[in-house]
Amino acid sequence: MRMTVLGSGTNVHPTRAAAGYLVETDQLLLFDFGPRTLMNLIKAGADRHRVRHLFITHHHTDHFADFLPFFFDAVFHAKFVAPRPGLTIYGPRGTRRLFGTLVKAVPGFAQAPFPLTITEMRDGTIRIGRTRVTAGTVVHSPSLHCQGYRVEHNGAVFAYSGDAEYCAGLVELCQGADVAVLDCSFPVQRPGAGHMHAGDCGRVAREAGAKRLILSHFYPVAERYDVKAQAGRTFDGRITLARDRMRITLPSRAAPRSR
Repeated sequence: MRMTVLGSGTNVHPTRAAAGYLVETDQLLLFDFGPRTLMNLIKAGADRHRVRHLFITHHHTDHFADFLPFFFDAVFHAKFVAPRPGLTIYGPRGTRRLFGTLVKAVPGFAQAPFPLTITEMRDGTIRIGRTRVTAGTVVHSPSLHCQGYRVEHNGAVFAYSGDAEYCAGLVELCQGADVAVLDCSFPVQRPGAGHMHAGDCGRVAREAGAKRLILSHFYPVAERYDVKAQAGRTFDGRITLARDRMRITLPSRAAPRSR
């Protein structure tokens, strides 16, 4: 399994794209699609026309806005360059209504010459090829159903919080993960509602028994402090600060782990 960070910042971060992560197993999986992540997907050398599975954590636009240029490009390419496979969008409650409305409202989208499927995931696990993807509810916005995700392939485990506060659901998703990418929006000194600070991230990683913690989703204020050291006060495993287009290979094992 390989993971590429497409965006490690927030909506208006001056140097980082917003949230987006590409996970390569026997499938090509995209988790969130925030502003400026499409260009990083291209710069990373991934074939965007092979992306068939897009997972959205919640419906704030900093986590899905680049779907619009991506889908426009996909429709154009499929009509005038070469066919592409169908696309499935997965997400929490409300995803079918939101993306169904977008496809109907944006000119040309409804005439896409490839199948589009929109699937709302409840807490639980689906299998795509030889890959298992688990969705779990996390706490972020009281007006939205928000999910994190867990990917398992050949014994390797990747977990992604989306936007989240510390909560039991997030700890469960991250259990034993080889890599846990967590929402480190703020430093301990400047906490904010709906997100974790660095200390919360360390707590989740420690309680989940994660092997490696990737701090991401930085607001600019987080970069004025040593958030890596702050997370390390509660988590003694490996800690890395995410950066755009960072690639990480997760170890495979003889047999997949079950939850």
